[in-house]
Amino acid sequence: MSLPKSTFLDRRTAPHIFTLMIVAGLPALSLNIFLPALPAMTLHFDTEYRVMQLALSVTLAANAVLQLVVGPLSDRYGRRPVMMVAFAAFTLASVGTAMAPTVEVLLILRVVQGVGAAGMVLSRAIVRDMVPQAEAASMIGYVTMGMSVAPMVAPFIGGWVTQAFGWQANFWFLAITGVAAMALIWADLGETHPGEGRSFREQVAEYPELFGAPRFWGYVAAAMFSSGAFFAYLGGAPYVGSEVFGLQPAILGAFFGAPALGYFAGNFISGRYSVAVGTNGMMLWGAVLTFGGLALALVLSLAGMHSPWVFFGFMTSVGFGNGMVLPNANAGMLSVRPHLAGTASGLGGAAMIGGGAALSAYAGTLLGGTTGEAPLLVLMTVCSGLAVAAILFVIARERRMENLSAAE
Repeated sequence: MSLPKSTFLDRRTAPHIFTLMIVAGLPALSLNIFLPALPAMTLHFDTEYRVMQLALSVTLAANAVLQLVVGPLSDRYGRRPVMMVAFAAFTLASVGTAMAPTVEVLLILRVVQGVGAAGMVLSRAIVRDMVPQAEAASMIGYVTMGMSVAPMVAPFIGGWVTQAFGWQANFWFLAITGVAAMALIWADLGETHPGEGRSFREQVAEYPELFGAPRFWGYVAAAMFSSGAFFAYLGGAPYVGSEVFGLQPAILGAFFGAPALGYFAGNFISGRYSVAVGTNGMMLWGAVLTFGGLALALVLSLAGMHSPWVFFGFMTSVGFGNGMVLPNANAGMLSVRPHLAGTASGLGGAAMIGGGAALSAYAGTLLGGTTGEAPLLVLMTVCSGLAVAAILFVIARERRMENLSAAE
């Protein structure tokens, strides 16, 4: 099944949904496949957990910075060449990471590996190249199911290969999948946005038009805080699982994928019902469900119910809510100024991933020396509450614009 094609696009250029799912999912796979191996990596490099946890945070930070560049590059040169170069760099960095002699070299190569963010940014922009906002929210929901399948299976794979072959096997696996993704891009991902040839100066001159749109920032804030709860989980859950609950890597990997189960279901709901329910309505329902689930998990934790089944079980609400919020928030931010879709995708993704990097690092620091999961749950609950507030701002802003239009 291929994406619907716009009349102004050559029918031969539309990639299949499966291709977009793969290029969106591989960067997500690289983020958390090695997390069950963090204790083993900490021991191997004879360092501290908070230092080794930076292998996640620096990649998130690199993703944030690179997304600012990837969007404008694809607007100028086209989606396909930028995607090919990005995945080539990702693959080479994966090989280097598997062979890293020191923790410093590993962290540097993890920064380079962050260029895989192009897959997440450009898969959304490609969808927006082809269909209008309402359909884009639905289509992005299906495409980002690849981003839910990847983190769902990644911790299980990571835990198993770490236990069987050592932590380096995680990065060899990423190198192999990087080569496969490049072959798929070459064979199926045609150009949906031929380069406009505009200089960066000309593109930057249009930034005020995007920056001055309050709705754009409302959508960005909703995506940033909603995903922020998940990124805080990525930074803190390995510690909670291994140090608080005493789980072995393979078992931790199985538990770790709990949010992805919910994310997969939430993405399906978005794909199926976003057009009928509406972008903002779907976002609000998703954010409220996440907040409610985390608040209940926190109450149970404070009441003394300390169990991996309780902690990880309620993480499905985080995934489910994000699966409803993120496709619609991304479609919203890309549709505020459609002619700047690549730039909007990059800027929005940078804010989302940059905030995630900060929260991930903070979560790792927050849990150092603690004996329970409550501090992480507090941080995640606050993030989800801010996401609800951001969505309510977008809804209020749109109602105000509708009232002004009616008055005229």
